[in-house]
Amino acid sequence: MAGRVRDNQGEALGAARAPVVAALDLGHSKVSCFIMRPDGVRHADRTIRVAGASHVQSKGIKGGGVINLEEAAGAIGHAVERAERAAGAPVSGVVVTTAIGQMASHRLRAQVSLGAKPVDDADLARAIAMALAQLKLPNRRPIHVLPVSWSVDGARGVHDPRSMRGGSLGLDLLVVSMAESAFSILSHCLELAHLDLQGVAAAPVVTSLAALEGDEMDLGCVCIDMGGGVTSAAVWGGRSLLHVESLGVGGDHVTADIARGLSTSRAGAERLKTLHGSAMASANEDREMLEAPPRGEDPSAGPVVVPRSMLKTVIAPRVEETLELMRDRLRDKGALVDPGASVVLTGGASQLNGVRELAVRVFDRPVRLGKPQRAPHLADAASGPAFCASAGVLLRAAYGPREAVSARKLMTRPIGAADAPRVHRGHILARAAGWLRDNL
Repeated sequence: MAGRVRDNQGEALGAARAPVVAALDLGHSKVSCFIMRPDGVRHADRTIRVAGASHVQSKGIKGGGVINLEEAAGAIGHAVERAERAAGAPVSGVVVTTAIGQMASHRLRAQVSLGAKPVDDADLARAIAMALAQLKLPNRRPIHVLPVSWSVDGARGVHDPRSMRGGSLGLDLLVVSMAESAFSILSHCLELAHLDLQGVAAAPVVTSLAALEGDEMDLGCVCIDMGGGVTSAAVWGGRSLLHVESLGVGGDHVTADIARGLSTSRAGAERLKTLHGSAMASANEDREMLEAPPRGEDPSAGPVVVPRSMLKTVIAPRVEETLELMRDRLRDKGALVDPGASVVLTGGASQLNGVRELAVRVFDRPVRLGKPQRAPHLADAASGPAFCASAGVLLRAAYGPREAVSARKLMTRPIGAADAPRVHRGHILARAAGWLRDNL
């Protein structure tokens, strides 16, 4: 059977210790695993220390989905084993971050009446329950449930309405979901790798937590995660997640375009893209010649020789089209934030030369490349834009934001009004305290 071999003795020893947090980034090009011990949370400066990190080439994933369970499980097991050795700690379960499964977001609104008393936790819980009662997502699995904003008597943008007085309390709730079929396949992959699925996090959401500064989340920002098979985006404003969008186009499509356009192999196209690729024109590119292996196994065929300028004419249109599709999709959904807001690019495909400059032209606003923030001790090989999602899972575990519905409930069954935080008058239950008390 593919994947890791479960070590019962190691698990028994690990159970006696404080649990570690393991983040598994499952992508088209790579599978990475970050492990954090309990002492890796540094509250003094709100940073984390990653105890073990690894990444391996992804297998069994194509076009934003799992196409071979055994191969995917094998890659997962390999990545986790390497991270376990680096951390010196066993892992029994992981939180998976991925962009597969056609991830999308949905807004729910609710309004409850208030009495003469100030707003309290019970009123917040009632509003969340009323919003969740409207949730109808056939064939889709919610993976994030996050409040966007509160309002009291129509006054919007309230971060914490408790102790305020009014006649009504309003709530905007954001639910991020993925295809149920993709979730089931992902769960089966983890079983084959002998790992427990402790949660699923949308890649653009946790990538944002690692790559964005507080001011960017507050003033407005679009974080675009450019992966190998999927390009996804998270829109932020007013310190809240506002929208999630995804496109089934990524860096691997650029590689395929190069292979077709230059009549070379995929491996040769990937090498050309990595070493010489650019989305913008450069000096002397007409005179600089590049070589790539021919397609097929004909020993008499010579290498493919093309000017570097031809490589740019293949790369630039695909990258520009991808960015324009994302811009137009966000605009059509009403999710493109104010013109003064910035754009942050993350993901392996964002590291291609000229992508940032092309994004400036497409979005007509400031653009920067994002790297994992608040994880200062990462090795150089794991500290680039491609590793924001893994770091973001650990940062979320350490500092939030907490979800309005627990990961355990989201993983096990459909959710509804009964899954809102439960509160007794004058007393907050422990499970409600996790969000109602700490997240506001």
